[in-house]
Amino acid sequence: MAKDIKKVVLAYSGGLDTSIILKWLQETYNCEVVTFTADLGQGEELEPARRKAEMFGIKDIRIEDLREEFVRDFVFPMFRANAVYEGQYLLGTSIARPLIAKRLVEIAQETGADAISHGATGKGNDQVRFELTANALDPSIKVIAPWREWDLRSRTQLLDYAERNQIPVSKDKRGEAPFSVDANLLHTSSEGMVLEDPGVPYPDYVPQRTVDPEQAPNEPEIITIGYEKGDPVSVNGEKLSPAALLTKLNELGGKHGIGRLDLVENRFVGMKSRGLYETPGGTIMLVAHRGIESITLDRGEAHLKDELMPKYAELIYNGFWFSPEREMLQAMIDKSQDYVSGEVTVKLYKGSANVIARTSPNSLYSMDLVTFEEGAVAYDHHDAEGFIRLNGLRLKTWAARNRKAERP
Repeated sequence: MAKDIKKVVLAYSGGLDTSIILKWLQETYNCEVVTFTADLGQGEELEPARRKAEMFGIKDIRIEDLREEFVRDFVFPMFRANAVYEGQYLLGTSIARPLIAKRLVEIAQETGADAISHGATGKGNDQVRFELTANALDPSIKVIAPWREWDLRSRTQLLDYAERNQIPVSKDKRGEAPFSVDANLLHTSSEGMVLEDPGVPYPDYVPQRTVDPEQAPNEPEIITIGYEKGDPVSVNGEKLSPAALLTKLNELGGKHGIGRLDLVENRFVGMKSRGLYETPGGTIMLVAHRGIESITLDRGEAHLKDELMPKYAELIYNGFWFSPEREMLQAMIDKSQDYVSGEVTVKLYKGSANVIARTSPNSLYSMDLVTFEEGAVAYDHHDAEGFIRLNGLRLKTWAARNRKAERP
């Protein structure tokens, strides 16, 4: 197989693991490597990745700012569905992987590469997400997953390999890292090591994007988010691009300690894992979107969306963003958003985000119908009698049968 690979596109962060993978690919496959580093808003300086790739003699180094595409084409469509995995997780890592894999495949096609490669371990979900995306977008592309091929099974072996091959190792990597971090514009995920035991509270030094809610400001902050067809477009009247809007909400949410989640989840590969997720802006968006939907969606639309949402969230978590069933669900979800426009006012205070007002030119809320005063809309209270009688008919029949069956 190694002889068939002439060029590989590697998802490259510039960190120790992917630097080792880069060298391993060159040694094992004797192939040209193209590095691809995606800026998804992880908040890190990416030029060091370029310099490291140059050290390995890489000629084709790709570093791309994908923040706007990430939020516009992946995060926003997901939030139109109010997608939450297992009732809590806002899918921050899950939704980033299909975009990275998509660009890996596109760059492979542009450069004539035979394969793509990723640094996902053999125990996690990311290997599935990368490779299912590749399957969907280019069935002919080969995928190299070093963690499933090489014999480097421990941190010590990785460090030894790095030193043998003169790969720079920062001092903190020589000791035991307290936990691993994955970050993008939507969230920060911290897992492993000090977080592995779900029976032990996470240490105070783990959160990075949110302040401790107890230490958040003592005064609430009121913000208004504008919506057009299901997507947020403004904060406090200021029109913002998708990435700029999420950045703004992250700042506001982080300041007020919003969006922390200590979660034990069920991985697609069959094991449970524990992590600390921080999704400040996303948490505010979810609350606000449900707020605007509450006055613009018909009951049937809203309830059907809620019934289908767990399936939609599971598809994203399991790596099926590029699948016919996810696209079918997306078409339905997007249709439901035709009238989801208006403004939502949210109170941010010590870890909570709560809707306190919502308005829309497309509102289905009728003051005349719900008022306790005499309304202008014709609503005959006597109509409720027949409505209840018809709905109660089967219950009466069911109860009568049960009483008859219980008689000696």
